[in-house]
Amino acid sequence: MDRKASFKGYFAVETLTIRHQLFEGGRSRPVRRKFFQRGDVLGVLPWNPVSAEVVLIEQFRVGKMRDEDSLWMLGLIARIAEPGESDTRLAQRKAQQEAACQVGRLEPIASFYPCAGACPEQIRLFVGEATVTRPGTVQGLDGEHEDIFVHQMPRGSVLAMLDPIEINN
Repeated sequence: MDRKASFKGYFAVETLTIRHQLFEGGRSRPVRRKFFQRGDVLGVLPWNPVSAEVVLIEQFRVGKMRDEDSLWMLGLIARIAEPGESDTRLAQRKAQQEAACQVGRLEPIASFYPCAGACPEQIRLFVGEATVTRPGTVQGLDGEHEDIFVHQMPRGSVLAMLDPIEINN
């Protein structure tokens, strides 16, 4: 395999020339691919088992510019993983920073590669037991230009929002 840096910034792009095993035996001819690197992503859905409510956040997302409707999206608390930081610590830190929410016990929901044809990114999702929440507040880090509105909703309402794709982040 040949690997060359094509771009390096907040994200990175590499140009790979690879050969791989073929189903019918042997190896492929050399294939060139662009490889987008941004790191793994961790998402956490805070859940209050006493009230049966979940915490979602709403924030501006530049990637939604392709749509003609609002650039504000409702979704999970999520962050690109930091090297050396455990998933538990990252989930707890981001829940506090983005939603003023304290999360205790975490349980995995899913782990998957959303675009393995061009990116090694793995998304790891967790549900976290929320012990303290602050719905109706605006949170986020000024240094990261975050302006995040915190929602706390009954589980049934959140599930009903999935069909019309009102929760899309």
